[in-house]
Amino acid sequence: MLKLAIFFLVISLIAGLFGFTGISAASAGLAKILFFIAIVLFVVFLLFALFVGKAVSGG
Repeated sequence: MLKLAIFFLVISLIAGLFGFTGISAASAGLAKILFFIAIVLFVVFLLFALFVGKAVSGG
């Protein structure tokens, strides 16, 4: 997911460099959405691992 965000960020920068502002804005928007989804998934899985790890280890 994070790789896709970086990919769309690079596409946005290249499109902006060549003057395709519509494509640049759309790619930047997609990159931003994917980045925040990746951050949310990271936090959810981190909390899940912390709570399940404690339950399994008996702590």
